[in-house]
Amino acid sequence: MPAITEIEDLRRLYKRRVPKMFFDYTESGSWSEQTFRENSSDFDKIYLRQRVAISMEGRSTASRMIGHDVTMPVALAPVGLTGMQHFDGEIKAARAAEAFGVPFCLSTMSICSIEDVAEHTEKPFWMQVYTLKDDDYMRRLFDRAKDAKCSAAVITVDLQLLGQRHKDIKNGLSAPPKLTPKSVANMMTKVQWGLGMLQTKRRFFGNIVGHAEGVTDPSSLSEWTAQAFDQSLDWDRIRQFRKMWDGSLIIKGIMDPRDALEALNVGADAIIVSNHGGRQLDGALSSIRALEPILDAVGDKIEVHIDSGIRSGQDVLKALALGAKGAHIGRAWVYGLGARGQQGVTDALNIIHKELDVSMGLCGRTDVTTLDRSILMVPKGFSGDWED
Repeated sequence: MPAITEIEDLRRLYKRRVPKMFFDYTESGSWSEQTFRENSSDFDKIYLRQRVAISMEGRSTASRMIGHDVTMPVALAPVGLTGMQHFDGEIKAARAAEAFGVPFCLSTMSICSIEDVAEHTEKPFWMQVYTLKDDDYMRRLFDRAKDAKCSAAVITVDLQLLGQRHKDIKNGLSAPPKLTPKSVANMMTKVQWGLGMLQTKRRFFGNIVGHAEGVTDPSSLSEWTAQAFDQSLDWDRIRQFRKMWDGSLIIKGIMDPRDALEALNVGADAIIVSNHGGRQLDGALSSIRALEPILDAVGDKIEVHIDSGIRSGQDVLKALALGAKGAHIGRAWVYGLGARGQQGVTDALNIIHKELDVSMGLCGRTDVTTLDRSILMVPKGFSGDWED
């Protein structure tokens, strides 16, 4: 196997090894995919300032995220269906993150359940939850997260309506995958993936099937999901969720300074500037363009993280230098998982860590916690000069 030196190497291997419907699920955005593309390409518009004749010895990427020590300020973002990318995918990703020393966030729409991940890890992980109508289910989900010793809850607030992703509809995406002549023909070419899936009993949404009222099997799941998301969500509703969870709270899906202030007012410990990886509102700003106005609005009153579009350690460096306290990777670790299982997630983390460490040193900095905008060259108007 060729040497793996960059995230793109993992993506290419991932594409060869995983069925098309699950590759497309990861590599897609909503509608025209403008925001999906610009989430990554807008990082390229920011340049780094190289410095020389400055000691680069003793570099450290160690930092803290919501009060916890981390090897680098990077977290594995919640991604649904990862147990379909590789058998027992969420367990393997959580173990890789634990060994590396960075947070792992489990999606509500995971294949492996909260209890599965807790059983196979030693350190606390984060639990992502959606804003659902079913209070009984929500309370029990938070209680299950508490029982599993989860150290933070991440509430995703940008999924009241599901953005249309054309590829998922055309592929008939489901878990387990629907057996059509086309999907079977494709899966037959993914021998390693198929052999792995035969080894595990975890092929359904482990946090929902058997836990949500009336959802006892995959056939009843789709009906429940169609009715579950709360289109009437408002900040008072989020306050109710805050009362259900007394631990650290992170609100994910903030793209406007006004919403950042609302998140501060409901008692969140951190926010994640995120457009859901370009999978919701197409035509929205990239997360990296939205970051600075949000930072200006909240100052140091709340910890601000970012996700969407991060594919390298240099992307992480740029986000931190603009003021983010943490960067969340999604697709980058899924590429690794689909390519090589737990080792692939570790590969992705090693690649990003090395790029962050070396690039930071070449910018004349030795401590990731001291990064600031002075190491960057940011185009005028990068965050927008829009008419009211």
